[in-house]
Amino acid sequence: MRGLAEFVMKGRKQATIAVLLLGLIPLAYFLSPVVVGLVVLRKGMKEAAQILVWAILPIGGWAVAGDPVPLIMLLGVTGLAGLLRASQSWEFTLLAAIAVGVCVEIYLLLQPALLDMIFVQMQPYFDANGIEGEQLDSLRDLMTSFMGAVYMFLAIVLLMLSRWMQAALFNPGGFQKEFHALRVEQKVALILVGLMMLANFNVLIPQSWMLYLVLPLIFSGLALIHAVVAAKKLSSLWLAVLYALIVLPLIANLVVLLALLDSWYNFRKRLQQPAQ
Repeated sequence: MRGLAEFVMKGRKQATIAVLLLGLIPLAYFLSPVVVGLVVLRKGMKEAAQILVWAILPIGGWAVAGDPVPLIMLLGVTGLAGLLRASQSWEFTLLAAIAVGVCVEIYLLLQPALLDMIFVQMQPYFDANGIEGEQLDSLRDLMTSFMGAVYMFLAIVLLMLSRWMQAALFNPGGFQKEFHALRVEQKVALILVGLMMLANFNVLIPQSWMLYLVLPLIFSGLALIHAVVAAKKLSSLWLAVLYALIVLPLIANLVVLLALLDSWYNFRKRLQQPAQ
């Protein structure tokens, strides 16, 4: 990835070649938003706009062929990179990433063919378990938001990869320091908790949108754990175990709870204080 970053940063011609080639290859097209994000973070939106136009050509072809998600990722990561460059705030950027998930969800609602195909394949399971009517509708809503949350998560990861590439070239170790400091402040945490309560009772906000509201706290909790492991010089095995288990609801909920507690108590600040 460092080699790709070095190639892209040589100039506009190299960046254009990169996004054109990457955009043509299945799965590799997710690196095209990373390249554009890197240019945005390093050189700003004005310079990146010209690269973005070329990046849209091959990825737009995938959209015409029926897969618009790479295009949503490209525009989403570009926008998030611009926000991060302007605000220098991961907290604000994580909240803005909710818009990426919502855009994916809106597309799935307007073009339900993909979900129709998934549900047709799962119909024997539904029949065997007596899932029908309102239960099936609720499950479809949950699946739609779940896919939106997956792509919201992916957009954040791709943006972080862009930031890591920028730091690797121009500020070694900078991304690690930046990620370890990522924290959801108390006021924002209160807003997220309030919105979660509304979603939980399906008031104003769909219950399935809980997934979008949780993700900023997940990243905040993970950042805190990374910071503690680094500060205490613990084995990276702890992080490996964490990422292996975070798919479990209990572990994910504990990470969210840790992030909420950190919003009040700022554990990283306490770690930096000298022992009495």
